[in-house]
Amino acid sequence: MRMILALVAVLYAGTALAQTDKPPMVGDKPLVQVKPKGTKTAAPKQAAAPDAAAPAAPAAPKAAGAKGKPQSTAVRLQSCLDLDDGTKDRLNCYDAVIPPQPKPKPAKAKGVADCRFFKEEDERLTCFNGFAESIPKLPKN
Repeated sequence: MRMILALVAVLYAGTALAQTDKPPMVGDKPLVQVKPKGTKTAAPKQAAAPDAAAPAAPAAPKAAGAKGKPQSTAVRLQSCLDLDDGTKDRLNCYDAVIPPQPKPKPAKAKGVADCRFFKEEDERLTCFNGFAESIPKLPKN
């Protein structure tokens, strides 16, 4: 009986100490609580004045998955295939995934990232289409 009474007294004292209004302390500093990464929003970045030279990207909202996970470049390029072929909208979608950086005389594209170096829009669109259509479809989870 005395053991049970001693155990109840120790547990009661521990719960009484845990219910203080002060934050938990480590030494003389308060314990830091880390917030999850998903609490920040991208609104402050988008609130800046839009650049007139930046192309409008109709498929930009597709860049984030339904669960908030960022999608791979391949998935974002494949989502551009949903837009009409040979249109400015599809090229703008590709340019949103991989921004253009034109060079005077680019060589033949060895990878999808090399398509950004073509100056002519038709050449750049054809290059992106070739790589985006050759990517195997990934299974959806």
